[in-house]
Amino acid sequence: MLIDDITIKISAGKGGDGVVGFDKNKFALGPTGARGGNGGNVYFIATDDIGALRAYRHQKKFVAENGKIAGYNLRDGRKGRDLELRAPIGTVIENLTTGKKVELKKMDEKILILKGGLGGRGNWFFRSPGNTTPQEFETGKPGEFGNFHLELKLIADIGLIGFPNVGKSTFLNIVTAAKSKVANYPFTTLEPYLGSYYGLIIADIPGIIKGASEGKGLGAKFLRHIERTKNLFHFVSAKSTDPVADYRAIRQELKKHNPELIQKSEYVFLSKADIINPRETKKKLTLLKKENPNTLPLSSIDDKNIEQVKKILNEIKDNKKQFT
Repeated sequence: MLIDDITIKISAGKGGDGVVGFDKNKFALGPTGARGGNGGNVYFIATDDIGALRAYRHQKKFVAENGKIAGYNLRDGRKGRDLELRAPIGTVIENLTTGKKVELKKMDEKILILKGGLGGRGNWFFRSPGNTTPQEFETGKPGEFGNFHLELKLIADIGLIGFPNVGKSTFLNIVTAAKSKVANYPFTTLEPYLGSYYGLIIADIPGIIKGASEGKGLGAKFLRHIERTKNLFHFVSAKSTDPVADYRAIRQELKKHNPELIQKSEYVFLSKADIINPRETKKKLTLLKKENPNTLPLSSIDDKNIEQVKKILNEIKDNKKQFT
């Protein structure tokens, strides 16, 4: 099960306390209480594992190590170990206490989200000509803390969209090494799957239904993943009695969720084209091309069809290289 939306509590480490100490050498007799170590910071690190948020499903509280207490011979306490939490690329991290948001955008990116508390000063820092044996010291400061909402929005080059059971998962399995579940019934895909085509990231988005933008069906929670895809491959089943209505219905759901989605580059595929007669295929293609000229027939058993799609994928791949 993909976890793409979760809230956790995080605390940076507390600073270590300063101490009161004196040099036991009778010729010195000065203060020697040092500073406590700073508390550990908290970082988020980006990973390409889209399932990384599962680590926070049961454990909801995370705390960095506290700084260590100061030494008595002007030896500062050790700094607390930093806490490094991992989240998928595309995760938006919101501090619910401050409202500040940050996003993990690239592999291994490391973002500081909470600072550890400062270590307290020992009595050496309070010495003065008028006070050579100070008894003052400071306790360590608390680290920053807060409740954080983590929301994953997949970043992909291509998003596969359409009603349930229109052939998106089959297509992904053919052109990539993905193992998206395939079966002849709706909602086979219950969570996004990712595949790679020579460096292009392709996301199989669970089927969207009418009303998805209003919370209906499995597609509702996954509409946001389409926001980060650069290109859309829109699948319409050749078995549909009204493919144009199906096409428009999905477009309408995208528009309701975010009007910018319908401005994305889009290719339309009349999928499962091998199961209807050629005349009917031609008629439905003609109708769909009036909606979007970039419309092609697609059959998982027709090598010629697959090669046409791979040509499009290669063009997208080449364009990506030009801008990276």
